[in-house]
Amino acid sequence: MKFTTVSVSYSRKFNLGDYESLELGCSLWAQVEDGEDADGVTQFLYLQAKASVKLAAMPVLKASEFQINKAKSSKKVSGDINESGW
Repeated sequence: MKFTTVSVSYSRKFNLGDYESLELGCSLWAQVEDGEDADGVTQFLYLQAKASVKLAAMPVLKASEFQINKAKSSKKVSGDINESGW
């Protein structure tokens, strides 16, 4: 089968607390020529789109009090598990 263009879309919704959320998305397209690995190109585009969404979200998430508390809680829980021999 001959592919000429592949596209990937990635989106994610982040909970900011207080009934607020942030939804970010990224869509990428690439031309695939005969002999190129379309699956490899698709996987590359997916990883790039995911990284772009993460990069765009980080400033907002770092400023979100809800996400800060969630991260602190997660570290405390994982620390408790490690201390009890899990």
